Amino acid sequence: MSINCEILDLRAFLSVVELVSFHRAAEALNLSQPALSRRIQKLEMAIGAPLLERTTRHVSLTALGTELLPLVRRMLEEFDGSLFAVRDVGVNRGGLVTIACLPTAAFYFLPTVIRLFNEEHPNIRFRILDLPATDGLQAVARGEVEFGINIMGTSDPDLTFDRLVEDPFVLAARKDHALAEKAEVGWADLEPYPLITVHRSSANRTLLDAALAKSSIKLRWFYEVTHLSTSLGLVEAGLGISVLPQMATPQGEHPFLISRPIRNPAISRTIGVVRRRGGTLSPAAERFLHMLIGTWSERR
Repeated sequence: MSINCEILDLRAFLSVVELVSFHRAAEALNLSQPALSRRIQKLEMAIGAPLLERTTRHVSLTALGTELLPLVRRMLEEFDGSLFAVRDVGVNRGGLVTIACLPTAAFYFLPTVIRLFNEEHPNIRFRILDLPATDGLQAVARGEVEFGINIMGTSDPDLTFDRLVEDPFVLAARKDHALAEKAEVGWADLEPYPLITVHRSSANRTLLDAALAKSSIKLRWFYEVTHLSTSLGLVEAGLGISVLPQMATPQGEHPFLISRPIRNPAISRTIGVVRRRGGTLSPAAERFLHMLIGTWSERR
C-alpha cells in the first residue's frame, strides 16, 4: 500500500506540533487555517488514523502522532539538506547522516571513522544519538535514525542485524594493581578485590551475567554504577577493578590504566549494524556505512 502525502503536509503537521497551535502554525506557513486543516486531514487520511487531538484551546499528539514525529523530522531534514546540496557535485555534495550508537563505540571508535569520512566528504553533517542498547534499537525501529551501531540480541522482526566485530570483556585496573603483572587473568583471580560493575539493567551486564551463569560464576560487586565511563573513573581512583568491553577501555597507552584479557571462559559481545528491514539509506549514509564496515574490518 502506498501512502500519498506531500512535503507540505508533513511541514504542516510538524508546525502544528512545534507551535502547539493551528493559528500560529497557519501564520508561520502563510496559510489560512482551513487550508492548514485540510493538509492535516489529508495526511491523517493517508496514514489511516488521527495524528492530532484537537479541542478549542488545545492541540496534542495521539499515540501514533508521537510515534511518527521523529520520522517526520528526519524526513524533512534530509529533504531540506538535499535541496541545499543539489548545487554541489561529486564528493562535495552535502547531506546528513543520523545514527544511533552505543556510547562506548561513539566515544572511542566512531570519531576516527568520521574524521576519515569527512576528509573525502567535508560537507556531510552528522547527528549522533549516543544511546544505550535498548534505546538505540527503539530509535532505529521508530525511524528516528537511519541505522544503529548496537549489540546483537534484538528479536524485533522489523530489524536486521549485520555483524561487525566481537568485542571481548576485559579486566580494567590501575597499572600499580597486583593483577597488572599478569598477561591474562581468570574470573577466580578477580574475587579478592573490590569489583566495579554497571547496573543490572545495562545490556552489557545482562549479557555478562547470562554468560557467566553457564559456567556457574557469579560476580560479587562492591560498586555498581550506571555508565561504563564512571566505572573507569573509580578504577583510576584506585577504588577497585572493573570488567567491561574492550571497546570501552582507553585505546593505546594510558598513564594510569591497563586492560587484560579474561579467560575461562572468554566472553564477548557482538557489535553490528542495525537497520529497519526493507528500509533504504540516504546516499550519504550509504557512503558512510561502507567506510564504517571497511574500517572495522581492518581492525580485526
